[in-house]
Amino acid sequence: MGEHALIQRIRARLPPPPSFVIVGIGDDAAVIEPERNALEVVTTDSQVEGVHFDFTFVSPADVGHKALAVNLSDIAAMGATPRVALLSLILPPTLPVDHVDALIDGMAALAVRSKVAVVGGNIARSPGPVVVDLTVTGSVHRRRILTRTGARAGDDLYVTGALGGAALGLRTLRSNHADSSAAAQRYRRPEPRLRFGVLLGRNRAARACIDLSDGLADGIRQIGEASGTGAIIDEAALPIEPGATPEDAFRGGEDYELLFAVSPKLRRRLDAVKRLTKDLAVTRIGRLTAEPAFLSERGGKAEILPEGFVHFGP
Repeated sequence: MGEHALIQRIRARLPPPPSFVIVGIGDDAAVIEPERNALEVVTTDSQVEGVHFDFTFVSPADVGHKALAVNLSDIAAMGATPRVALLSLILPPTLPVDHVDALIDGMAALAVRSKVAVVGGNIARSPGPVVVDLTVTGSVHRRRILTRTGARAGDDLYVTGALGGAALGLRTLRSNHADSSAAAQRYRRPEPRLRFGVLLGRNRAARACIDLSDGLADGIRQIGEASGTGAIIDEAALPIEPGATPEDAFRGGEDYELLFAVSPKLRRRLDAVKRLTKDLAVTRIGRLTAEPAFLSERGGKAEILPEGFVHFGP
C-alpha cells in the first residue's frame, strides 16, 4: 500500500474533527483556531519498538493508546485541556496493514474519550523498528498553569492512584505474554489523569506538578530541584499496586500518575478537587524541605532516595 492510500485509510478510521479545526488531514499543514484568552501547551513523545514496547506481549491497539496517553499525561501535569494531535508513523514495509488499522483504532478510542482531534502528521519508511511519534497541544489560562518550579519548603507532596503497577505489569508480561492482570493493563494502557490535572490548575490547589513517567523518585527530584527544595518521603504511606514493591514505585516508571505539591494553607482547595474526582485515590506521601537532600523514611530511619529510571544510564 502506498503512502497516500495509507493516509486515506488512517483518515477514514479517525473521528471527524471539531469546528475549531479549520484545515485538517490532507493539506501541507493543519490550521487550528486558538482558544480565546488561553495559552497553548505543546508536548511530544515517542514510542519505539524494542525500547518502549514489544509486539510479543503488547497489541498494536495498546501501542496506539499508549502513544497518545503518555502525551496526554504531560498535558494533564500542566493543568491544561488537550485539543489536537499530530501523528508521525515510521513503519517498516513488512508491517501488516491490519496492525496499522488496530494501532489507529486504539489511539482513536482514547482520542474520542479525551476530546482530542488528530489533525495530521507524517508517514515515513523505517528500515527497522516501528516508531509512533505524537505531538499534542492543549490550552490553559495563564493563571492556571502548573509547572515544576512553584513549590516551597513545607509543602505537602501527593500522588494520584497507585504506584509500581506498570513495572510489575512489564515484569509479569515478560514471563507470561498472555497475562491479563490489572498490573499488565496498567503497563499496556495507562490512563492519563486529565480531569484531575485540569481541576488542580483551575482551583489553583497545587503549587507544582509533574507526571510520573520515570518513577516516583525521579519526579520528586525534578520538582525539588526545579523549586529549590529537598524532600522527605514516608515510604509506609506510598499507595503501592498490590504485588508491586517500593522499588517498583520509586524506580519503575510508566505509571503516569500525577505528583504534586500543595501548601498546607491550600488543603481545602485540594479537598474540593478530590470531591469532584472521588473515584481517584489521592495520597499524601511526604513533604518538601528546606534542606536540599532527598530522603525516604521508614520506621524512623531515613535513607537517600533511590534514583528513578535513567534513559541513557549504564
